[in-house]
Amino acid sequence: MARQTHSYRIDRAARLLAFVTLALAPAVRAEPDEALLGRSANYPIGSATGNVFNWNQNPYRVGSWSAMDQVPGMVVRPVAKSAQPQPLPPMAAPPVIRYTFEGRSYTLADYLERRRTTGLLILKDGQIVAEHYRYGRKEDARFISFSMAKSVTSLLVGAAASRGLLKLDDKAETHVPALAGSAYGGTTLQQLLRMGSGLRFTERYDGNDDIARLSRAVSGRPGAGTAIDVLRSIEARHSPPGEKFVYASAETEVLGRVLAAATGRNLAELTREWLWQPMGAEHDAFWQVGADGQEQAYGGFNASLRDWGRLGLLLAQDGRRGPPDQPLQVLPQAYLLDATSAERQPAAFRPRTATPFFGYGYQFWLLPGPSRAFTLQGIHGQMIYVWPAGNLVLVHTAANEAASALAGGEALKPYLELGALWQAVTQALGSTR
Repeated sequence: MARQTHSYRIDRAARLLAFVTLALAPAVRAEPDEALLGRSANYPIGSATGNVFNWNQNPYRVGSWSAMDQVPGMVVRPVAKSAQPQPLPPMAAPPVIRYTFEGRSYTLADYLERRRTTGLLILKDGQIVAEHYRYGRKEDARFISFSMAKSVTSLLVGAAASRGLLKLDDKAETHVPALAGSAYGGTTLQQLLRMGSGLRFTERYDGNDDIARLSRAVSGRPGAGTAIDVLRSIEARHSPPGEKFVYASAETEVLGRVLAAATGRNLAELTREWLWQPMGAEHDAFWQVGADGQEQAYGGFNASLRDWGRLGLLLAQDGRRGPPDQPLQVLPQAYLLDATSAERQPAAFRPRTATPFFGYGYQFWLLPGPSRAFTLQGIHGQMIYVWPAGNLVLVHTAANEAASALAGGEALKPYLELGALWQAVTQALGSTR
């Protein structure tokens, strides 16, 4: 009887220990909408062939948007990494980040459990404050930019201008004869940089707008015509040139073609020589290439999370890399200030005038506030926040369901919540803007 009692006590103690261990262990929580996004198939990669064009649909978004070079039918052009990557050491004692959204307080971990974030990186003074990958993504994933590529295109325009290869008051047709006599051909590069051509180019993301026409033409879909055909077809105006900001991806597509013509080189070569290698990139990047061999300047650049962060850090430091006493000026500072400073824009392009919140510079979104801050933005939640005064960068890649905040309602909330997180990051890591 004594043996049975002793055995029972041991067994009961073991069961109790197991229960306590399970109770204290962190719960394995599902990532938001992981079933819809393809977890059961290990986040598959879609296709971009003539018969199957599903890389931008569920459940292929997560897999495709972090490996577009593996999508069948997709043509890419590589951008080689640097032989000497810029170090990004971890911060020794990062602060706790809490933000408030819709009246409730959340942590950074809460944010990741609430939103379809595939990658999140926060840098302060070149140190990693936080780095997270979700939905099975890893450090070497090259995340699609969508319209964050517009800002990269702008940086190349600035680099070309600083080398005397083009002027911002040049008309597009000066460099691209195929646009001669068209409305876009007669638009200056500065007007294109600000998306102030005055031309009516629709961008509703409903599959029936001008951006859908342009995207089908760029990718060589049957019956879509060429990208030049689409660009030449845009003639109607909503306002005179230079007077009003209206978002239009066609304007960046024109800039990409101007760059190639003015320099006699493709955008991948320019990105490698003028940006990626001197910046100290850790991974190869790549541009998606259209049917006519032109890089998709308005949305086709792909890079790793850390290299997106290095780009943000370069912008936060006004185009400089390296120690303050011996910096390397990678990008022209004067152009960057013109591109990202609200006070350097005409009144119609400043924050709360160009849009109810953002202003618009040279392919950069300008934040309101007393201190210069700006973003690179792409549809479905791609975002880089940059605050130069705080030397602070936040990189966010995602697979949001709605293409953009233009959808409103519930679809707007992921974008508003990310903005609330950014405000908390600025408060935790520097003075409030």
